Amino acid sequence: MAASVLLFCLFCLASAEAGKILIVPSDGSHWMGMKPLVEELGRRGNQVVVVIPEASLSMGPSQHTTTLTYPVPYTKAQIQEHISASVANLISTHVSTDLARFQSFVNTMDLLSNLITRNVEGLLFNKDLMKKLQDYNFDVILTDPFETVGVIAAEYLSIPTIYIQTSHPCGVDALASQCPAPPSYVPQRLTHFSDRMNLWQRSVNFVRTLVQPVACRRMFARADEIASRVLQRKTSIMEIMSHAALWFVHSDFALEFPHPLMPNMIIVGGLDNRKSEPLSQVCLQLLFRHGY
Repeated sequence: MAASVLLFCLFCLASAEAGKILIVPSDGSHWMGMKPLVEELGRRGNQVVVVIPEASLSMGPSQHTTTLTYPVPYTKAQIQEHISASVANLISTHVSTDLARFQSFVNTMDLLSNLITRNVEGLLFNKDLMKKLQDYNFDVILTDPFETVGVIAAEYLSIPTIYIQTSHPCGVDALASQCPAPPSYVPQRLTHFSDRMNLWQRSVNFVRTLVQPVACRRMFARADEIASRVLQRKTSIMEIMSHAALWFVHSDFALEFPHPLMPNMIIVGGLDNRKSEPLSQVCLQLLFRHGY
């Protein structure tokens, strides 16, 4: 609740006192969707600090923000090679049957298990950088929970957390937020089912719903170990994410099946859209000619 009130003040009240915001993004399209929001927060006078790895596909300095980097044991070329191999593996997987789709689901969890923890040790075990982040005394952290580095960092720094995320493959967002998802009506991700399932599909979807927590534990096994080590207590990513102050769900009901939302979940679709440019004179003439 405190985090949502803070963001409301930052965006709507021009005379409000600027806040200190920590940004821990994920790479690729996740960052491209978050970047305009981050730059706008900085443009409006907030002290925005973005923490990113030294090697990434798309992340780098952005306008009106302070960028801090930490070393990682890989290069941009190695990231591209890994992603290309992973995508090729997933595309070549046979998914014409329910059993094959379930196997593909398990394979996806295994592929992502390394991806989501690749930056955790680089940031959280960097004592100098973590001490610097503590000294900032941030008001809130905005992070993408696709990678667990921001999730654990927020808990370590003890600051209100705002998650901005797309649909997570194992559905940890629904589990952590305790958002209702009736298996008879809400199809599990990667099942290829619609919201109008027959008896067999509902049965398969029910089994997938039962397996979902196990899949998340498998996917976050390494991240859970690191989180317990950093926080010096037995914990899990799912438990940490359940402490979220606010969820920005990067989706749109026009593209989703109807499903419940919790009070602290807000739909923010369209972040990946580029800012529109003025129409050229040629386009305007064509529209006028056709009666638009």
